[in-house]
Amino acid sequence: MLISTLVSFIYQDGVTFRLLMSGLSVLVIGAIFMLSSLDHKKEMNKREGYIVVSFGWIIMALSGTLPYFLSGTIPSFTNAFFETMSGYTTTGASILNNIEAVPHGVLFWRSLTHWIGGMGIIVLAIAILPLLGIGGMELFAAEAPGPSADKLHPRITDTAKRLWLIYFSFTAIETFLLSVAGMPFFDAINHSMATLSTGGFSTKNASLAFYNGQPVIQYIVILFMFLAGMNFVLSYFAFKGRIQKILRDEEFKLYFWFVAVFTVVAALTIYLFADPTRSTVAHPMVWGEAESAFRHGLFQVVAIVTTTGFVSADYTMWTPFLVVFFFGLMFLGGSSGSTAGGVKVVRHLLMIKNGFLEFKRTLHPSAIVPVRYNKRAISGDIVFNILAFFILYMLSFIVGSLGFSMLGLDFQSSIGAAASSLGNVGPALGDFGPVNNFSAMPVIGKWWCSFLMLIGRLELFTVLILFTPFFWRNR
Repeated sequence: MLISTLVSFIYQDGVTFRLLMSGLSVLVIGAIFMLSSLDHKKEMNKREGYIVVSFGWIIMALSGTLPYFLSGTIPSFTNAFFETMSGYTTTGASILNNIEAVPHGVLFWRSLTHWIGGMGIIVLAIAILPLLGIGGMELFAAEAPGPSADKLHPRITDTAKRLWLIYFSFTAIETFLLSVAGMPFFDAINHSMATLSTGGFSTKNASLAFYNGQPVIQYIVILFMFLAGMNFVLSYFAFKGRIQKILRDEEFKLYFWFVAVFTVVAALTIYLFADPTRSTVAHPMVWGEAESAFRHGLFQVVAIVTTTGFVSADYTMWTPFLVVFFFGLMFLGGSSGSTAGGVKVVRHLLMIKNGFLEFKRTLHPSAIVPVRYNKRAISGDIVFNILAFFILYMLSFIVGSLGFSMLGLDFQSSIGAAASSLGNVGPALGDFGPVNNFSAMPVIGKWWCSFLMLIGRLELFTVLILFTPFFWRNR
């Protein structure tokens, strides 16, 4: 918030003092609680790790409303909480109708919530908590995005620092490239933070469709969306020159082929069947050209697979097939260990492998046929965990859709809002499509969205386990 205050002062946008008060308020309150807990027992088990992660995100979302609320940008507390939760969970859904009228300092704060939430507030805390004498492995296990937490270093604090270094480096490189490509520096740094966090908040009302006349900008964003959807551990290996380790990784290969095949399908459909008279983008595409169809197909596939949520056009106006196609991609998700949301590619990979092995087990019931990942046998517990996660994810989607339908939303809007919120995608379908926002969502619906965003970002179990009675029983 203090960095956003500095940005506000530089641009003289009229909200500097209010942002300063926001930053000082949370600093003072945080310091009071920190000092009052210095004599507490510095031990944390897995149960307490789940509590700290879940309530930590809620408290961060509550405190994150202050810049919106005090600056008058979003006077409604419900809307301010929705925008903040959408930012921290890197969903990218917004209630702002005129983003370009928002003060620079507030826009920067909005993008920062993405950037902080992308790598994980808790991963950041892992590098700080040891200063208080608190170990961080329990937190990392609760927050790590995927079925397993890859460690780059035996010490968890060093792992967190390496992840943040890669994250910061990618952000700086993309900011530089976007600036060179012609995007104003302020827009470049905001879009870079949104890209690397796979969030999708833009400084333009039309999102990346504003730059349809500058294809190089969209290609740069596509590249970094793809990198952000990769496992950051693989990015670390890339920096170390261990390229073969990346090319041999089964999840990366499937992630690459998913993007490649889905892009071909989307691009061909756009090129052959899309109706240019129904396009509602800010800068209409040059229809009929293969490059345009390829770029917009690739852009939307990568944006949805990685759950970034940027849009280069209103894809709901292309063809009914592509509407259903992109809706299905909302359930895919990026790689484990990435900032992307969704189910994650590795889970799909292991479920597919296990499904095929069931045929073999049916023919040979006495054979022991383990699921293998990167040439290593995966324990049955991990397979069961993945299957349980997928069932719980689909049940959460169904319950989420029913919740929206009870508020009077139509079928397409209900399933779109549920899939988008749970998968942290951003743009949805129906009334909440890529050229609309969530401002028309009923108040209760916004709180329901916020809950779905939270459980989706924290991998379901981390939050939902708090609702089980045995979690709170005495040991």
